[in-house]
Amino acid sequence: MTAIIVAASASALFAQDRKALRINEVMVENESSIIDDYGERHGWIELFNANFAPLEISSIYLTNDKDDPRKYPVPLGDVNTRIAKRQHVVFFADGQPDKGTFHTNFVLEPGKDNWIGVYDADGITLIDEIVIPASLTADNSYARSVDGAGEWSVRDGGEAYITPSGANVIRDTNSKVEEFARLDSNGFGMTVMAMCIVFSALLCLCLCFYGIGKIGASVSRLNKMRAHGVEKHDVEKGEVVHDSGEEIAAIVMALHDHLNAHDTENTVLTINKVKRAYSPWSSKIYGLREVPGVNHRH
Repeated sequence: MTAIIVAASASALFAQDRKALRINEVMVENESSIIDDYGERHGWIELFNANFAPLEISSIYLTNDKDDPRKYPVPLGDVNTRIAKRQHVVFFADGQPDKGTFHTNFVLEPGKDNWIGVYDADGITLIDEIVIPASLTADNSYARSVDGAGEWSVRDGGEAYITPSGANVIRDTNSKVEEFARLDSNGFGMTVMAMCIVFSALLCLCLCFYGIGKIGASVSRLNKMRAHGVEKHDVEKGEVVHDSGEEIAAIVMALHDHLNAHDTENTVLTINKVKRAYSPWSSKIYGLREVPGVNHRH
């Protein structure tokens, strides 16, 4: 019972997704438009996935006959039948299904009204339909004003683009950019905005570096406190006991006396005997000379 419910729910969800499949653009007589993968030109039908999720279209039916809703079944097993979200796929109506998945077994007839329908896999549920007017001439297409919605109209390839496998509305301009250019023709507003952005970015950087410095200093202080056996909560409670000034002075003087005990001895006279080996070469008597002009008595 549970499996049946799950299967039914999946089927309902699958069908609900396929309801967003739309006939988007059609060309009945193709003389200079796109060619197929065999280099030939035929009428074509563009479908659009209006979902915001991929859509698998294998096993749906395309037809140009209301009395035969299952005229062309889209084959299973082709990876290209999975249409990405908000994207398109083109079928060539050439009556040659042996050429591949995207070649139907019917053709569109110029000069006549051509009804086209898309049916779900049950061959009963009509997903979308359109009547292409007999007045549509060669190389003109019949398309929606926007993808998957809007009014149908003739497109001649001039200002009204013919867009097989592409969006029906080609956006080559940006209305917001044009409006900004109109309001700020001299560029003063753009300059002010650019300067504000730059200074804002610099301010953010300064704040970030300041915050990082404060955090680093706090961490360093905590590490020093831990190294001295001091806990943060003791500091916050005021329970940290510091040495008094007298104790610090006594410690300093003790260190001074200990380290400098033998550097200076102001009250002690130290006489050390110098021992030197005698050598006539270093004797000073050989360095004496007689003073000129002095008579010596013998």
